[in-house]
Amino acid sequence: MTYVMSDLHGCYDKYAQMLEKISFGEGDTLYILGDVIDRGEDGIKILLDMTGRKNVIPLKGNHEEMALSVLNAIRRSSPYENTRSHILWMLNDGAPTKEAFLRLSQTEKEAVFDYVFSFGLRLEITVNGRKFHLSHTLPEYDPCLPLSETPAREFLWGEPDYETAYAPDMLFVTGHTPTHVIDPAYKWRIWQGCGHIAIDCAAAFGGRLGCLCLETMEKYNI
Repeated sequence: MTYVMSDLHGCYDKYAQMLEKISFGEGDTLYILGDVIDRGEDGIKILLDMTGRKNVIPLKGNHEEMALSVLNAIRRSSPYENTRSHILWMLNDGAPTKEAFLRLSQTEKEAVFDYVFSFGLRLEITVNGRKFHLSHTLPEYDPCLPLSETPAREFLWGEPDYETAYAPDMLFVTGHTPTHVIDPAYKWRIWQGCGHIAIDCAAAFGGRLGCLCLETMEKYNI
């Protein structure tokens, strides 16, 4: 089966419980749409688990984007504490990730940095004849600008038009925006409408971790 999660934000226990709930095995594939790290305590622990799973395919979120330059400086023993990147990251709850990264061995630091650096930005896949676009988030809808020409930043920080169908033959699966922000009636539940499926169920804010199976469209919550 093919599964999608997003915005784990260091919630290792919910991540592990979800893998058990869906009976995730070697024959399955899991796409994680960014923001594995920050806010919660165990983002690095999740990353280390993910590095050992060839059938887990990560995409970058804005929190990985904020972290990368600081992680690079730390592994190189370069100054970083007064940089704009470090200040921005700390303002966005990066401290738990930084402290956990500092405790790693040099070999582990290199492995984690290389892994996060390798994260892709977006994917288009077909499952059971149904087309999906996967990314952390989406830009504001612009019918004159193809997604292939959209600046990368928009797939990390953008705010989608959830009331607008971006394409008639594709479902757009995203995280980034907690579902209760889209519709309060969907607090801690996966939201779907107008060709969008939003799966950030606010795991790091006392909510739940959402997971979607693309073959069956079954929705899971932990």
